[in-house]
Amino acid sequence: MAIGPRRPLFYIGVLSLGFVLGDFISAILKELLPPGKPTDLFTYTVEPSIGPFHIDLLILSLTVGPLMLEVSLLGLIGIVLAYMLARSLF
Repeated sequence: MAIGPRRPLFYIGVLSLGFVLGDFISAILKELLPPGKPTDLFTYTVEPSIGPFHIDLLILSLTVGPLMLEVSLLGLIGIVLAYMLARSLF
């Protein structure tokens, strides 16, 4: 079952679907699990951010940011599940 090289949009789609799936699972577990160490472990998020960037041109001034990404353990598990699902379908 040899599969040719994947397109970049495939990987971007799998990553996006994985993050959404992981965040969905994380939100469900926050509601269902009682407060404690297991809930804290699975729902702990790291939020790296970049910005804000200020670009000042002569006729245009633009500020972009901050850009943040929330990454959790369940988000990474969601990425793995989305990749396995996409690989089995395609």
